Amino acid sequence: MRRATIFAFLMSGLTALPVAAQTVAFGGMKADTSAPVELAADNLTVNQSNGQAEFTGNVRIGQGQMKLSADKVVVQYVQGDTKKIDNLEATGNVTLVNGADAAEAQQATYEVSSGNITLIGDVLLTQGENVMSGDKILVNLADGTAQASGRVRSVLQPGSN
Repeated sequence: MRRATIFAFLMSGLTALPVAAQTVAFGGMKADTSAPVELAADNLTVNQSNGQAEFTGNVRIGQGQMKLSADKVVVQYVQGDTKKIDNLEATGNVTLVNGADAAEAQQATYEVSSGNITLIGDVLLTQGENVMSGDKILVNLADGTAQASGRVRSVLQPGSN
């Protein structure tokens, strides 16, 4: 319901500003990309031969202040080191929260070593009363920025940062 309300407001065109690409701050403070990654889910399947773990059902991931939830997350471990995560592929009802900022998408890829999260498919980013949507948004947790591409639309409130 919240997504539908925000999207309806976004599409209403009241101060909407279409642009080709836009970079914004994401999460008032930078995320600690060296913090441990904590995962929880209803189900877990591990495949030792390809170094993957698949979490399904009510998946919740946390790393410091950053929280990500999805229907399914496939974890790819660094080759030869099942204790170190290379990347996470999240699909279905993906929600990313960092501080007061939030993003929703159909899928997301989190490259742990670089701190980059790529959100794809009907992406909606909210920062307080400011809203941005796009086909693809790249969030860099190391420097606290986000860059949107595709058909980007924004609703920016006067006096907001």
